[in-house]
Order: sequence, then C-alpha cells, then structure tokens
Amino acid sequence: MPPESQRPAGVTVIAVLCFLAAVYLFVIGIVKLIAPEAISLMSAGQLMYGLELAGPYMALLIGSGWALVGWGLFRLHNWARWAAMLVMTIGIASLVPKISMAELGVPLLWYGLQIALRAGAAWYLAQAPAVMDAFAAKQKA
Repeated sequence: MPPESQRPAGVTVIAVLCFLAAVYLFVIGIVKLIAPEAISLMSAGQLMYGLELAGPYMALLIGSGWALVGWGLFRLHNWARWAAMLVMTIGIASLVPKISMAELGVPLLWYGLQIALRAGAAWYLAQAPAVMDAFAAKQKA
C-alpha cells in the first residue's frame, strides 16, 4: 500500500464516514436482536435505502457492506471507489422523493444539504486529480 501521505485526505474522510455508518448499523442490528422493542429499524433508513424493513440481520449485512467499502477506500481499491460512488448515487435517488415533498424551511434545507454532500463526494471520487492519481498509483503497485 502507498504511504499514508499519498492517500488524499478526502478519501480518508469518506472511508471514515463509511466505517461510522457501519458501526451505526451494527449497533442498531445488535440492539434490535437483543431487545427487539428497544429501537426502531427505521432509524437506519438513511443508510439502508428501504431494506430496513428486512430486519436486524439486514442491518448487520448492510453494515458489513459499509465497512467493506470503507476498508477498500482506505486501502485505495478501485472497486471500493466505484462502490462508494454507486451508494452515493443511490442515496441521492432515495432523497429525491423526500425533497420534493418537504416543506419549506429546515426539512428542505436538510435534504438539499444531504444531496449536495453526496453529489460532491461522488464527484470528488470520480474526478479529483489527486484521487485519480492515488488510485492509479495503487493499481500499478
């Protein structure tokens, strides 16, 4: 793996966010298995894109996927970059109905901010020269 200084800071931030999403989903899944009435799986909806209805095992499975993508980004694997861009695109698509039904004010601002951040992160992974160079250098190594 390239030295730590060759991984762009933005890629590291996105990888850490993927790990945090994984931990969040793991905690929700484990709590739901231990105490089924303690928490609602709907609290994981922003990260599971409709699959929260499938139960706590799906939360653990999706959490494993988030952890895998985070690990892959941290290790500069190109498949993880593409997976992260795909997940961000799915996230944007899932927010379109919410923003179109949102009332003016904080909800509209919140959904708009989420769309902008996901689009920015996906664009960064797809187009930033530092990102492209880091992943290309990893492929050559």
